[in-house]
Amino acid sequence: MNTREYIESGVLELYIFGKLSESENEEVQVYANEYPEIKQEIESIEKAIINLSYSVAPNLSLDNFNTIRKALLERESGVVTLKPKSNWPAYMGWAASFLLLLGAGFLYFQMNQNDTLLKDSREKNQDLQKSVVTLEEQNKNNETLLNLFKDENNKVVALAGQTVAPEAKAKIYWNQNDHSVYVDAAGLPEPPKGYVYQVWSLKMDPLTPTSIGLLEKTEIGKSRIFKVDNTMDAEGFGITLEPAGGSAAPTLEQLYTLGKV
Repeated sequence: MNTREYIESGVLELYIFGKLSESENEEVQVYANEYPEIKQEIESIEKAIINLSYSVAPNLSLDNFNTIRKALLERESGVVTLKPKSNWPAYMGWAASFLLLLGAGFLYFQMNQNDTLLKDSREKNQDLQKSVVTLEEQNKNNETLLNLFKDENNKVVALAGQTVAPEAKAKIYWNQNDHSVYVDAAGLPEPPKGYVYQVWSLKMDPLTPTSIGLLEKTEIGKSRIFKVDNTMDAEGFGITLEPAGGSAAPTLEQLYTLGKV
């Protein structure tokens, strides 16, 4: 048998397109099993169809396309066996369905990819917005601190560490106009669980302590600057460690810092 003439006769294309009769289909399958070059030509035609289909969706991911390609090309027979078609429009319907399937797969993949990109973009935008808010808060806090330090009406009272905590220290910013009091507690150790620092305004003769607040919530971000109650006639300030909620009178054994105005 002259296999070259048989290949060039066009019968293999008609076989792939389903245009042969049942007996002619069987004849092609017999020749394909008997002559490797005929089987190889059939596979080449199949690959050409797949490549044409791929051109419809050129942006289909390589992994997804190779999965489809592998499923079609790596079958045991290596030959597409189609039922004979009675007319050319039927074949066109099959080809259009195949191309539509690939196109739908591409669109589905593209939609998922776009959804992922949109989600990433939203998350990055939210992170950016949080960063902007954080920077705005930091700038506001820094401006408040700067004004606090620069205000000439503020009297700065240094509080030194006492017997229970010699290394402790704090600063009082007491405004002589509006009588507001800020406490810089950066030099105080973290209080034990269940305890809180309490600030006292002191009159010295006789010694009369008045509570002006607890150091529970920072007034300015994470700077450990606390706003406590106003006081008008303090002669000194002290800070003690008290049970959570504070005490009616200072626990002198837990006096951490003390300073005179």
